[in-house]
Amino acid sequence: MRLANFILRDVERIVAQWEGFAATLLPAAAAMESLALRDHAHQILEAVAKDLAAPQTREAQAEKSMGRAPSPPLAAPETAAQTHAVLRARSGFDINQLVAEYRALRASVLRLWIDDCQTEIPHLDDIVRFNEAIDQALAESVGFYSAQVDQSRDLFLGMLGHDMRSPLQTIQMTAVYLSALNAGEKISGAASRLISSGARMHALLDDLLDFNRIKLGLGINVVPANVNLSTTFSDEIDRLRAAHPGREINLEVLGNTEGVLDGRRLQQVLCNLVMNAIKYGAPDAPVSVVITGGAAELRFDVKNRGPAIDQSTLDRIFEPLKRGLDEANTYDADGNLGLGLYIAREIAKAHGGEIEVRSNNTETAFTVRLPRTKTNQSGSVSR
Repeated sequence: MRLANFILRDVERIVAQWEGFAATLLPAAAAMESLALRDHAHQILEAVAKDLAAPQTREAQAEKSMGRAPSPPLAAPETAAQTHAVLRARSGFDINQLVAEYRALRASVLRLWIDDCQTEIPHLDDIVRFNEAIDQALAESVGFYSAQVDQSRDLFLGMLGHDMRSPLQTIQMTAVYLSALNAGEKISGAASRLISSGARMHALLDDLLDFNRIKLGLGINVVPANVNLSTTFSDEIDRLRAAHPGREINLEVLGNTEGVLDGRRLQQVLCNLVMNAIKYGAPDAPVSVVITGGAAELRFDVKNRGPAIDQSTLDRIFEPLKRGLDEANTYDADGNLGLGLYIAREIAKAHGGEIEVRSNNTETAFTVRLPRTKTNQSGSVSR
C-alpha cells in the first residue's frame, strides 16, 4: 500500500500514538486532556498525505528541500503545523518538545507502514517524500513557535518597562525632596546620586519601551509640531554639557532650522548620538554638532575625533542590542542596552528621514537628514 493511502486509512491509530507520546512531555502535558494532546495531529497527517499524493517535479522537490514550499491558499492563512506550534507554545511546551513530537511522528508512521507492508517492498520514493513533508511541517512549526515566543517576550518586556515607571518616578520624587531639605552634605550627595541614577534608569526604560513598540510592529510614535531645531538642540546640549562638564560640545547653526518635527524625539536622537561620540571618541577632542537648514530638508551632523570604525562594525552599527568598543578597546558595561543608535534610526525613519555614518582616521560623523515637514503615505503633511 502506498504511504499516503496508509496514513489516511490508519490516521486514528497514528494519532493515538501521537497522543501517547505527547502525554510524556512534562510538565506542560500533565494537565492536558486528550483533545488538547492530539491538537492538530489529524490535520497535519492529512496535509502530509495530500502532499504525498500530489505530483511533484524535481524543481518543486528542490524548492521544498530548501524551505520554499508553496504558501497556504489565501483562505487558510496558517497551516495546521503553524497553528499547532502556536498552541503548543501557549501550553508551555518548549521548542525541544515540539521537535520531539515530529521525530516521534516520523518514526511511528514509518514503523507502522513498514509492518503493514509485510512482504511487499515499500516504495522508496514515498519514504523520501514523507521525510520532506515532515521536515516542511516541522519548519513551519518551528518558525511560528519562535514568532510566538518572541511576541510573548516582547509583550512581557513592554509591560515590565511600563509598570516600572511608577515606582521609579516615586524614587526620583523622593530623592528630589531629600535634596531640597538641605539636611547636610551626606544626605544631599546621596540624593544627587539617586536623582542621577534614576534619570539613567528612566532613559533605559524609555529605550526598552521604544524597542518593544518597534518589535511589536507599532513603530516609533512621533508628534510633529512647529519647532526650531536650533533652539530645541541648544536646550539639549546645555543639559549634556552639565552632565559631562569635562567634555567640550560645540553647536553650529547654518540657515533656517524651522520645521514640522517632533522636537522631543529629535532631542532623543541628538542625545544618543552625542553620548555615543563622548563614549567612543577621543576624550581630549570636542564633539561637534552642526545643524544645516536647506530648502526642503534639515540636516544635522554629530562629529567626533578618534580611531576609525572598521567596516564590519559600520555595517551593523544600527542593529539593536549591539555595543561597541570604547577607547580602551573594551566593551562598556555601564548599563547601556545597545539600543541608542537603533532607536535613533527608527525616529529618523518615522519622520520620513534617514541616518548614515561615515568614519575614517580623521573623524567619525553621523548625519541625520529630515524633511522640513513630515508627510504621511498619501503625501499630506502631518501636523
